[in-house]
Amino acid sequence: MMKLENFPVAKIYVPIDRRKTLDPQRVAAIAESMLKDGQQTPIKVRADGERFVLIEGLHRLEAAKALGEPTIAGYRVDARKH
Repeated sequence: MMKLENFPVAKIYVPIDRRKTLDPQRVAAIAESMLKDGQQTPIKVRADGERFVLIEGLHRLEAAKALGEPTIAGYRVDARKH
């Protein structure tokens, strides 16, 4: 069973291919929702040395960044490198 953790936003790396799918309107909508209701769905990351690599949750991560959040809730998963 995965354990919910808080990850430092600044230590999460987003792969270049994943960044290309970013939709600013979706980020704004999620940020607004996070302000109103808090983060509803955790992101998923994998450990990579001193940092974490985003597996799932690009728009949630970017919304947290836009709101100036220092951490984001998520799960650490054992995923193979792409």
